[in-house]
Amino acid sequence: MRQWSSVFGLLFLILTADVVADEAEVLQKLLEDSWEFGLRENPTFATHVGDHRFNDKLSHDSIADQHRRLAENKRQLARWKAIDRDSLQPTDRINYDIFGRILKSEIAEGDFEMYLIPISNRWGFHISFPELPQQVPLNTTQDYENYIARLQEFSRVTDENIELLRGGIDKGLVLPAVVLEGYKDSITAHIVEDPTESLLYAPFKNYPERVSANDQDRLSAAGQDAIRRSVVSSYQKFIEFMENEYVPHCRGSIAASALPNGREYYRHRVRLFTTLDLTPDEVHETGQREVKRIRVAMDEIINRVGFDGDFAAFVEYLRKEPRFYAETPEQLLKETAYVLKKMDGQLPKLFKSLPRTPYGIREVPSYMAPKTTTAYYQLPSGDGTQAGFYYVNTFNLKSRPLYGIEALSLHEAVPGHHLQLALQQELTDIPPFRRFSPITAFIEGWALYAERLGLEVGFYEDPYSDFGRLTYENWRACRLVVDTGMHYFGWTRKQAIDFMANNTALSIHNIEAEVDRYISWPGQALAYKTGELKIRELRAKAEKELGERFDIRDFHEVVLGSGAIPLDVLDGNVSEYITRTAATRRLRCSQS
Repeated sequence: MRQWSSVFGLLFLILTADVVADEAEVLQKLLEDSWEFGLRENPTFATHVGDHRFNDKLSHDSIADQHRRLAENKRQLARWKAIDRDSLQPTDRINYDIFGRILKSEIAEGDFEMYLIPISNRWGFHISFPELPQQVPLNTTQDYENYIARLQEFSRVTDENIELLRGGIDKGLVLPAVVLEGYKDSITAHIVEDPTESLLYAPFKNYPERVSANDQDRLSAAGQDAIRRSVVSSYQKFIEFMENEYVPHCRGSIAASALPNGREYYRHRVRLFTTLDLTPDEVHETGQREVKRIRVAMDEIINRVGFDGDFAAFVEYLRKEPRFYAETPEQLLKETAYVLKKMDGQLPKLFKSLPRTPYGIREVPSYMAPKTTTAYYQLPSGDGTQAGFYYVNTFNLKSRPLYGIEALSLHEAVPGHHLQLALQQELTDIPPFRRFSPITAFIEGWALYAERLGLEVGFYEDPYSDFGRLTYENWRACRLVVDTGMHYFGWTRKQAIDFMANNTALSIHNIEAEVDRYISWPGQALAYKTGELKIRELRAKAEKELGERFDIRDFHEVVLGSGAIPLDVLDGNVSEYITRTAATRRLRCSQS
């Protein structure tokens, strides 16, 4: 009888192993199919990640294409639901959970028909396209042929985006009018009489040696023709559409809750961008608490520097004092470069793993600088052929205080966005969709946490720079208040501007640009402070439970080792690290 029990037990283990293997294979096939579908649907993303099969193509964005993508996502969701999660190994369960979360969010966005608002005051097909020369390979004659093909495709892309925007007009899904003030500059900059003056003509002015002289003449002529016939004419068509059709139909309200199904939509955006089951009320209250806490620390610095006046007077002083501002764009860029080179030398104290991919610094293009933020980061290419870049806005230098450079640079480059995202793209033990995962709560939460790391390695020694760090932190705390305030609680744009002006030292220009960004991008601004609070909470937990066994480099290895992940998954990873490290300590103690 005992012999038969052993046989049945062995058979059960074999059958169970087969089930686990089968479910893992089904999941792997789903992930591969989804990745391939995504690459084909977004050819410029494919180029970015190092897949060059579609280098001559742009995405198809018509309403029919949006419906087709949504239907495919729902088919993939049905396949995902059919997988027995309990039969998967722990690593596969994480992949399963993250993939399902991303897929559900994409489907929700599609069901809300948000593809009918494909632009804002700071992003959209018309704003990103002029950056194409810096995002594609241009080393061979074939690369130039592909580039020209994409220039020619732009007219179709423009027509399809106009179709989406018209669909938005029909359904009341349109941008608030206030965020489109000054929108023309981002369009008219590309309407040129001479195609050689277009930003998109830049690659034809400096060919690599591998392109022959005969090919250069032919390619230059073809490039000029494509810019004239496709690019310039499309920008002309687009501005006429905006002036005559879209802008007149833009809404006077600013709240996402004013859209069709708006309150439900905004609650979805809160969950999407925080990756937590939070309500707008909870986020708003957290923001209020954080603003009050940080304001106390800011007031302490005002007292420390001996300023004779209240918070408002000190902020006014900072906004007007010439010594806090660069006189030239070159000075601002040099100050930024110095801060980052200083941080480069401190990174080994904080991290075991550093990215192989380098980063550089660029100015924000002039055609978008007036309406965009103080800085932003552009990812390196997935195949390692292009570095990451930290873009610094040199427009209106009197709105770019030098005392904010340390916090801003640590956020955008190292140890913030570049370090985290470059490491993520270099991971080899996770599926491709996770190597390029855009989970904002983790990515932006990490970057805000990274600003604070400067305190641990010799930054913010100047109290004004430390005040700049705090004003940046309070800026992110204010976002929790004003984003929910405007989109859910009926705040006006002026209320949001006044709240930020009363609690940060940001320039009024920056505040207005930021508030308009929140209006046109509901919920996104909630990710930063939510993610940072979770990382700091988990670090405090690890420090308390591990005591002298806590190692900051080990902690950061755990936090960054899985790429950008939902905050509840991060919580599980850190809890496992704490348990594992504590168990190792107990084992060593028992052996000694």
